[in-house]
Amino acid sequence: MAQTIARRPLPRSLYAKTAIPAPETTALTGDVTAKVAIVGAGFTGLSAALHLAEAGVETVVLDASAIGWGASGRNGGQVNPGLKWEPEDLVATFGADLGGRMVKLGDEAPQLVFDLIAKHGIDCAPQRGGTLRAAISETAATGIRSFQRQWSARGADVVLADAKEMAALTGTGAYRMGAHDRRGGQVNPLGYVRGLAGAALKAGARIFTDTPAVKLTRGTGGWEIATPTGTVRAERVILATNGYSDDLWPGLRRSVVPVFSSITATEPLPAQVRAPIMPNGVVLYEMSSSYVYYRLDDAGRFVMGGRSVLREASAPVDYTALVDHATRLFPVLRAFEWTHRWNGQVAVTWDHLPHLHEPEAGLHIGLGYNGRGVAMATATGRMLARRAAGGGPETLDLPVTRIRPILGHAAWPLAVKTRLKWDRLRETFAH
Repeated sequence: MAQTIARRPLPRSLYAKTAIPAPETTALTGDVTAKVAIVGAGFTGLSAALHLAEAGVETVVLDASAIGWGASGRNGGQVNPGLKWEPEDLVATFGADLGGRMVKLGDEAPQLVFDLIAKHGIDCAPQRGGTLRAAISETAATGIRSFQRQWSARGADVVLADAKEMAALTGTGAYRMGAHDRRGGQVNPLGYVRGLAGAALKAGARIFTDTPAVKLTRGTGGWEIATPTGTVRAERVILATNGYSDDLWPGLRRSVVPVFSSITATEPLPAQVRAPIMPNGVVLYEMSSSYVYYRLDDAGRFVMGGRSVLREASAPVDYTALVDHATRLFPVLRAFEWTHRWNGQVAVTWDHLPHLHEPEAGLHIGLGYNGRGVAMATATGRMLARRAAGGGPETLDLPVTRIRPILGHAAWPLAVKTRLKWDRLRETFAH
């Protein structure tokens, strides 16, 4: 008798209420074969599936739950350009060729997102008002000036904004300066990932949900993925599980830290209230230890995110710090109800760069977007598709590294708490 899989429900997020419906999918039953099998139906996996299917490569996607159940359907919805490292550091560390390609990858990733949305008619409330980096200390301001100098020298549309300009762009006078990166924007991320799934299915990919991959082994002529209800055999495999990676492949789960990020949203604000707040669809993240980020969505809801409790949480008390921060910036928000709250895991790597691994021939892994997942996971999925379709190493614009489990990984909650306290203390003295 086939094992019944209990679906893990989507968090009760704003996106679950407002996103387009997911395309119809079923669990795998029986055995199937494909050229490429993908584990994970998030941005990485579905971008890979779409690009493979469009290239005529037979592709199967497996997910343990629903499309976009992980970070792809829970994140802040900001489409931010670039990697965590700035261009000069990338080139100095990885050389002019690879480092230059890494810079270009980060530069072009947001455009790929908006191009896919336009090409496939994805209904996900896209807006492209740009991304604001906001300084709350002189240390942060110095970093922002360097960021703007490096990117503008490479032709990117990034401009500095003084305190007065930041107030006009945001509606708050809290920031001494910032940088307006006009490459960025926002989407409803669950709508976007569901749209990618629909486009991949239309292109010919097969997607099986509620189908956890429980064992991955080398088989005759390729790979075999065992699930509770069937088996997938494929010449090549892509693992795209990011912050929810498990022990399907040795060491992978312990190579990233699954840091929790929490988000809360208000009811739609009246037009006269929201008019001065984040006009023109701009999004913002503070250069601070709290990792705070926020935006107004297409219906005028204020959506605030950042670090909070290191566990699954939905109680209002767990979101008090985010609400307090928002109402300090925008006191008018005290009059409105915060109707939605949810959180989830973001994969953070030891070097704060995305990681590509090829531990064995025909096995391709991409994960670790460090809070830049909407754009970078989409771009990484396209890269992995080119590689899995038979492309050479030159098709990859990130270094391929060995899997390095993080020392003391089991203690990551304590380590994260300690690091946050240290960063906040250092930040206090930097003001």
